[in-house]
Amino acid sequence: MFTESRNAGRAVLSLGLALALALAGCAGTPKGMLSPVQTAGDGTSKVDLLVATTRAPTSAPGMLFSGERGPDVSLDRIVVSIPPESARKVGEVQWPKKVPGNPRTDFVTSDVERLDSTAARGWFRKTAGRKRQLLLFVHGFNNRYEESVFRFAQIVHDSGTDFAPLLFTWPSRGSVFAYGYDRESTNFSRDGLEKVLQEAVASPDVGSITVLAHSMGSWLAVESLRQLAIRQGKIPPKIDNVILASPDIDVDVFRKQMQDMGPDRPHFTIFVSRDDQALRLSRAISGGVDRLGSLDPTQEPYRSVFEKDDITVLDLTALRTGDSLNHSKFAESPEVVRLLGQRLIDGQTVTDSDTGLGQRLGSVLAGAAQSAGSAASVAVSLPISVFDPRTRENLGEQMGAVRQSVGNTFYSAAGH
Repeated sequence: MFTESRNAGRAVLSLGLALALALAGCAGTPKGMLSPVQTAGDGTSKVDLLVATTRAPTSAPGMLFSGERGPDVSLDRIVVSIPPESARKVGEVQWPKKVPGNPRTDFVTSDVERLDSTAARGWFRKTAGRKRQLLLFVHGFNNRYEESVFRFAQIVHDSGTDFAPLLFTWPSRGSVFAYGYDRESTNFSRDGLEKVLQEAVASPDVGSITVLAHSMGSWLAVESLRQLAIRQGKIPPKIDNVILASPDIDVDVFRKQMQDMGPDRPHFTIFVSRDDQALRLSRAISGGVDRLGSLDPTQEPYRSVFEKDDITVLDLTALRTGDSLNHSKFAESPEVVRLLGQRLIDGQTVTDSDTGLGQRLGSVLAGAAQSAGSAASVAVSLPISVFDPRTRENLGEQMGAVRQSVGNTFYSAAGH
């Protein structure tokens, strides 16, 4: 027994060190990136964000808030300048190498303004337009305040969404070794996020709300929604769409959270990736219980649960990005970011034809006489698979035709 315990501890330590080294390779963003920089035209774009936070303020230049916990929810308007398209790739944040950054090559801040609730409502009226739609983003583990601001600005810009963007940033210390502190900070912030949601729902200016959350932020988002449902008897209908990217949630706890929300809950979409190394570590240090963001949606009992609860799952396992941990594919993949803006944030149904799977299956059927090896190479090119109870029956018919046409060898190679 003691040998098994020591081996498990070594496995967690080894995985943790590998994760730390991988994250260290992405580190090095300078502090103080939020000091406003004068920007000219020159092809730059602007993203106007409202930022709500439960972090403690700091007097450090260009930082605004630290990773410590604050006494209440604070609101700021931050305008982020994004460099010209010729200087960047979709899905990437061009972090400054030093401050102040260069607007022609780096993400920089062009304006910062402290707001109260009345001013925040005015910001929404100016930003949201006729649709009156709000996108609320909750970041994940290991994020400084300014890092979460620039990442959300990148998602908003690259997705092309016209929703008014609201970032909720909670007290993360921005360190891979602060997992426990960050986890407790999400619990600390549940009331704060619920308060923000309540005020958005109560505003006659807001027509609908989409919640987008990543990693550990998914736990915070779902817990706050659960809390709101218990308090009010149901989730307010304005909150009609929830997207969880690589959710770091115990799968057993998620089932209970969904039950507690009741039947009148928003539509949920979940991004999963079975090669997510960050969630692999989370699973190891959380008693070996599967994390929601690394499940195989085709396997039981998860498949039946997703079908029963009408949850759409997008499997990104085959997708390759520059993220060595495979934990931020939703933000770094141009295909996924565009899909967010074109359909998912707006709550539209997503099918395999939207991700390219439908067209590729058609191509396979048309060339059914090709060899199993060639067919396998086609299967590898299917980067995003959609598992949606509303469209799975049609997908099953297509896959049946594929099996008949090219045989079980191809079917096995495709991994379905």
